[in-house]
Amino acid sequence: MSTSRTTLQDVGAAPGAGVLETRLTGLSPEEFARDIWARKPLLTRRASDFSDLFSADAVDELISRRGLRTPFLRVAKDGSTLPESTFTSSAGVGATIADQLDDTALWRAFADGATLVLQALQRTWGPVGEFGARLSAELGHPVQANAYVTPPQSRGFDAHYDVHDVFVVQIGGTKRWLVHEPVHPDPLRDQPWTDHRPAVAEAARGAAHLDTVLEPGDVLYLPRGWLHAAEAQGGVSVHLTLGIHTWTRYALAEQLAQAALAALRDDPWMRSTL
Repeated sequence: MSTSRTTLQDVGAAPGAGVLETRLTGLSPEEFARDIWARKPLLTRRASDFSDLFSADAVDELISRRGLRTPFLRVAKDGSTLPESTFTSSAGVGATIADQLDDTALWRAFADGATLVLQALQRTWGPVGEFGARLSAELGHPVQANAYVTPPQSRGFDAHYDVHDVFVVQIGGTKRWLVHEPVHPDPLRDQPWTDHRPAVAEAARGAAHLDTVLEPGDVLYLPRGWLHAAEAQGGVSVHLTLGIHTWTRYALAEQLAQAALAALRDDPWMRSTL
């Protein structure tokens, strides 16, 4: 354990444990929940060989041969998401499909420094879907998976925070990550970083809590609210982001309140005029 609020370690998990321990953290669920979960980042070097999970070949398969369509793919460059019209075109015989990916335009944007974001991979790539289902069962929270493919010396997004916890899984290449402490701890799903844009920008200009380069097999856990920005290094970078959409006390209270209000609608006395 490091003395800072970020933990760095190598994996040495016990046989027969779940994917949280054997593939992502090297910690038992009890240790992870006690020391890390929703509290601080965790950097795990050489967590696993993830070649069975995803690869650059998988990216090519999804884009070039599987007919992937928006919104399962986004393209971003220097902090901005590009319009879909810049990388899609009409195709088909008879019934035309208006939003087919244009391979030529897509790879041209990539060569120009754009990041390709393959969204909801738990629905489109079997190994990732199976892995996400196992992790979700262990954590007790829904899991969504995205892949980020970034050209050398490029970044897709400015410093920001997510409203869900993430495991960043480096698949190929290397990527430098700058992590800063939250400006709005534990944000809810309707409290995006854009609500705190000036504070995020100011915090990102300060000294980083963590400045590290992820290599293939490394995993970085970030609780929701932690600021981060990443840039590919000398080659193409491919990483998975496993987003954990955590249930919160607020979400539980919100559902209970909605259920109570729904029940009161059927009460004639509650509907009567004051």
